[in-house]
Amino acid sequence: MNPPEVSSSITFFSVFCFSLFLLSIQQLTEAVQAQKDGVYIVYMGAAASSTGTLRNDHDQILSSLKKRIENRVVYRYTNGFSGFAAQLSEEEAQSIAQNPGVVSVFPDPVFHLHTTRSWDFLKNQNGINNKSSLTSSSNTSSHGADTIIGILDTGIWPESKSFSDKDMGPIPSRWKGTCMKGPGFTSSNCNRKLIGARYYKDTNSLPGIFSSPRDQQGHGTHVAATAAGTPVQDASYHGLAHGIAKGGSPGSRIAVYRVCTPSGCQGSAILKAFDDAVADGVDILSLSLGSGVTEFSADPIAIGAFHAVEKGILVVCSAGNDGPDPETVLNAAPWILTVAASTIDRQFEADVLLGGKKVIKGGGINFANIQKTPVYPLTYGLAAKDSAAPDSSASACFPGSLNQKKVKGKILVCEDSDGVYSPREKLQAILSQGGIGLLLINDDLTHVASLYGSLPVATVTSEDGADILSYINSTRNPVATILPTRTVTEYKPAPSIAYFSSRGPAYSTENLIKPDIAAPGTDILAAWPSNGTNAGATTSPFNILSGTSMACPHVSAIAATVKSQHPSWSPSAIRSAIMTTAIQTNNMKGPITVGNGDHPATPYDFGSGEVSTSGPLYPGLVYETEIAEYLQFLCNDGYDISKIKLISPNLPDHFSCPRKSDADVISNMNYPSIAISKFNKNEIKKVRRTVTNVGEDETLYTVIVNTPTKLQVQVIPNKLQFTKKNDKLSYEVTFRRTTSSLNGVVFGSITWTNGKYKIRSPFSATD
Repeated sequence: MNPPEVSSSITFFSVFCFSLFLLSIQQLTEAVQAQKDGVYIVYMGAAASSTGTLRNDHDQILSSLKKRIENRVVYRYTNGFSGFAAQLSEEEAQSIAQNPGVVSVFPDPVFHLHTTRSWDFLKNQNGINNKSSLTSSSNTSSHGADTIIGILDTGIWPESKSFSDKDMGPIPSRWKGTCMKGPGFTSSNCNRKLIGARYYKDTNSLPGIFSSPRDQQGHGTHVAATAAGTPVQDASYHGLAHGIAKGGSPGSRIAVYRVCTPSGCQGSAILKAFDDAVADGVDILSLSLGSGVTEFSADPIAIGAFHAVEKGILVVCSAGNDGPDPETVLNAAPWILTVAASTIDRQFEADVLLGGKKVIKGGGINFANIQKTPVYPLTYGLAAKDSAAPDSSASACFPGSLNQKKVKGKILVCEDSDGVYSPREKLQAILSQGGIGLLLINDDLTHVASLYGSLPVATVTSEDGADILSYINSTRNPVATILPTRTVTEYKPAPSIAYFSSRGPAYSTENLIKPDIAAPGTDILAAWPSNGTNAGATTSPFNILSGTSMACPHVSAIAATVKSQHPSWSPSAIRSAIMTTAIQTNNMKGPITVGNGDHPATPYDFGSGEVSTSGPLYPGLVYETEIAEYLQFLCNDGYDISKIKLISPNLPDHFSCPRKSDADVISNMNYPSIAISKFNKNEIKKVRRTVTNVGEDETLYTVIVNTPTKLQVQVIPNKLQFTKKNDKLSYEVTFRRTTSSLNGVVFGSITWTNGKYKIRSPFSATD
């Protein structure tokens, strides 16, 4: 029998252990509940106080909640703006939203990625006006010298030659960022080119390889190299697109913010990256990602970009890959420079040889090792149909829809308008039944190369597809083969607007033309993670990708170069220089078209046009947009003055929000393009603009108006006489309708010229 003191000790120990068990259960329950509730972002407007005071403000709000959960806060925002991301229930989020110091509370959204010859093509497009190309052979390291481009993406592969710091000077003293350590990444991975690297935890993923700035997906490496990569000789993708891979601003420094993992890009991480970038000292921020969020109050990119622009940082974003449908453009806030995607004059052709020596020019990238002569029987998917399959499934070669006996040993011709199965899935099904290869009828994929590796695949246009089917139907023993892909340069016409590039108008308003500009975004060669072998084949240190993701860093590079030449220019001045000097003609001297050349592009397709590499350095005049004008945009979007004061406390005197929204307020924002809507028959619309002279001291500009047939447009005055540099002069544009209906939207342009510079602004008008 135990002594009394021992029994007492055992009892105490048992009670203590049981208490620990209950506490553990409680903590586990709280953790599970927190995970179940989810992360919410609490946006509190400008960071008007010190970091310590802001932290107290955050804690005071959190202390008002009934539940106490350890490690509730995911991120705090204290540099560019104030707020935090935390694990909250819906009820708690609604409660916090009632706080007078809070602008908005919203669930943490997930954003998605919008996934070199291109620079040579842009240089050539400038023609005789190319006074200072970004890619001229002389002194390339000076282009963008010491500007810092922040890349919010999937991280970076620092070993790539594109990030060599050879011949680069010391890191700018204004840089306050860091090089974070993580699995496979140390501070020694940064250098005078890659000067900063941060990563952000993904609350949806387990810790591990993504707790590092290292790029495990490739997208961020490709984007960073496109923007500011060091020139690399003998670059290619397994021999294709051979040449020099170079960024548009090779003299710029790169700061990487890894906000994305395979599960997506969390809004809370994106906001924290914006917050860090402001404190770090970047000059340009480049984001090749987006989501369907359209409300400013719930859009981390729009919120972060607004406060970055307030701090003098230009933010460049991809427009999205949801084209060609209208009203699909993303990142459409007026303080963001929004980029559409265009083609370049290089294509990848996978020729299809038919019997009778007929050659069809196909698309896609394949390295297939099959016979180079047409010896393989050729058949249409519908002709190889399984008896139980619908005709529509067989013609599109759906897996399970084809008869193995009719497939074996043959190349299949398949429709590809279904969008149900990928080309790779269709081919794998064909190969599993003993088939040889796949010819895919798809107009879009023929002009935007997909990667098929060693698989024998080629895409053909619907016109060529009809010729192939006619050949099959008129020939007793039709045969074909698919040749490996080859590179074709000086393709015409180029550029055209890529079919996938998201289109305007902006979903929330027709009084703002979006996208703003177009840049190369199809078949772009740039750096890629390379670490040995992949599926038995050597991994290439370069890859070819398409998307507005690839277009965005082209514009970021040009913006960085402009910033290096004109360090005192505001973000809106740089944006204006890029937009007003854009190009509207292709390499055949005709208008830039959309897709396969069906019709000329409009501002809803490409904004002001294709970006110029040299024009933005010497724009002549610029349109500068004040922060107060962006705040008026928010007023028109439903924000009251109390919320506006939280977003931007230093309001101009007499600033107020109108009692009711008026879209004409947006039209009168001093933007480089003009858009008016709800234009009634007998109504007169007037829009005012102010330009700043950044060219010669004394100069006279005259206006040229390109007016659509259904409008009468008058500009007063029609001449602007500047007497010195930095002078500001204003003009007014009057719009009158000449018909009973515009039948949708009409486009035109206003161009100011002094004989040396041309400053062009597109306009749109809708009923």
